[in-house]
Amino acid sequence: MKNVLFAIMLILGLVTAATAAVKVEPPDSCTHCGMNRTTFAHSRMVITYADGSSAGTCSIACIATDLQQTKGKPIKSVSVADYNSKSLIDAKTANWVIGGKKQGIMTPVAKWAFADKKSAAAFIKQHGGKLTTFEVVLKEAEKEVAANSQESKGSMHKGH
Repeated sequence: MKNVLFAIMLILGLVTAATAAVKVEPPDSCTHCGMNRTTFAHSRMVITYADGSSAGTCSIACIATDLQQTKGKPIKSVSVADYNSKSLIDAKTANWVIGGKKQGIMTPVAKWAFADKKSAAAFIKQHGGKLTTFEVVLKEAEKEVAANSQESKGSMHKGH
């Protein structure tokens, strides 16, 4: 009986530790869409501009929106969460995976970041997609944001 209770306590402890929320830097909600950044800790991003201002987002799609709204503003850094650890890493040096079967965040084409190639390769093996760079995923996200902006403008003018 002691062994069973010990095993149950151990399992409960491990489950609690595994599901404990990651401490996410402010803001709590995405600057652009309002999604909870703790819920989306695995895809969140932070962009810091040279003037010290910053934006915390839920995804690369919302970073693309921020960049569209701040055209030409000098950037100091861009960080993204490592998909597995949820720790922030440099977005420009991250190993990005684009596409695959796993549903993306705020995007029709999934884009995930990994601290190392081995983790990215394991993800690709399980979910599909292809290894790429920050520049490629950002360009794709910017195209999607532009297309969504055009669709929104079009729907606002229908019937007038």
